[in-house]
Amino acid sequence: MNQLNRFSAFGAILATLSMPSLAEENLFGNVKGAETLPEGSWEAYQIVTERNDKGTGDYRAWDAFTELEYGVSNKFTIGGGIKALAVKTDGLLVDGYIPGDYDKNLSLAGFEVNAKYNFLSPAMDDFGLSGYWEFDYMSLDPHSGRDKDTISLESALLAQKYLLEGQMVWVGNLSLEGTYAKRGKIDNLPEDFEWPTDPEMELEITLGSGLSYRFAPNWFIGAEVQYQTEFETEVGQERWSLFAGPNLHYATAKWWATLSWFQQVEGGGEMIVENDDLHLIEKTKREVRLKLGYNF
Repeated sequence: MNQLNRFSAFGAILATLSMPSLAEENLFGNVKGAETLPEGSWEAYQIVTERNDKGTGDYRAWDAFTELEYGVSNKFTIGGGIKALAVKTDGLLVDGYIPGDYDKNLSLAGFEVNAKYNFLSPAMDDFGLSGYWEFDYMSLDPHSGRDKDTISLESALLAQKYLLEGQMVWVGNLSLEGTYAKRGKIDNLPEDFEWPTDPEMELEITLGSGLSYRFAPNWFIGAEVQYQTEFETEVGQERWSLFAGPNLHYATAKWWATLSWFQQVEGGGEMIVENDDLHLIEKTKREVRLKLGYNF
């Protein structure tokens, strides 16, 4: 090996070693990275999300997700966890979604299993690409807290690239999710209120991107944006929304934490308030999310 090749190889090794230890760390609140867990390692997550403000009345919901992931190999990670939900509504009545005032304490709401396979490594192949698959079952409606069985299957492509020798990280996501949903029957509904109990099929497309920058040892600051649209059985395109916001990430060798603020910038489709520029039936004006992760 000549001297030039030695320097090139040494430089490549240094560049790889300078990459932050980001395997499965969640730098962002909503978009996902392409990294997978190392073979034989485990990671536990606790994710709590507050959703609030529908532009009228009083609305607040809490989502809690407890998950465990395992690195089957350096390229393949599997995971699963349980979901809980709390919803409080006051002064809201929305056909098909919110059938009056309700106060649902934090309750077990469903479960999720997922898998991620890494085709290209962000650190070793210059550009990272992974496939992600998720199966989700919920017994409670995330909008109203009422009984509603939903079965969802999501398939996504996750891209990731390190910039500035690993000091900056870009991710991009494209996902397609199909959902089967059936509402439970509710007695004594308001007159003429629509609460269909026939099964429905929904198709959701999500496109997201994020950029995060390491401004100090262990600290990242970033921003993310996400466009989402949904098509439903009878109405075609039912909704669309665009969210964006900042996030802050801190990590040590064993644990990490991410705090994100997601604000709806624009939305359309079915509306609660006519002539509004936000979709606030299935979405809220903002979402605040805290993620905690522990490696072992």
